[in-house]
Amino acid sequence: MNDCIFCQIAAGTIPAAVVYTDDDFVAFLDIRPVSAGHLLLVPRLHAERLTDLPDAVLARELPLAARLARAILATTGATDFNLFNTNGAASGQEVFHHHLHVIPRMTGDGLKVTITPVAYGPGEAAELAGRIAARV
Repeated sequence: MNDCIFCQIAAGTIPAAVVYTDDDFVAFLDIRPVSAGHLLLVPRLHAERLTDLPDAVLARELPLAARLARAILATTGATDFNLFNTNGAASGQEVFHHHLHVIPRMTGDGLKVTITPVAYGPGEAAELAGRIAARV
């Protein structure tokens, strides 16, 4: 897709600090890193969301993310990492090409991941689980 910045990076028409590339993926350092070593793993195939990608691409993505995370941890000395993905504007997606953030973490690094849980009412979880299961 010509106007997609990640497609342009994958094609090599926009420079990036690339750390990995193959026929299906490119991984490069985020230009707005949360921490040193924060990178993006991007499929070359343009797809807006994770749910738009073929299973064959998805089957390679998580093992590759783990491989990249191990390399980041070994290189940066970080002890932990976050794997982060957004799908659609309401989730916070800013670049509408599927990508995984691999973010190295250290105790006390200042990054806060905050989630405010809600509770199901009586019977709501079972009913919702049944409806989801029927569509799987």
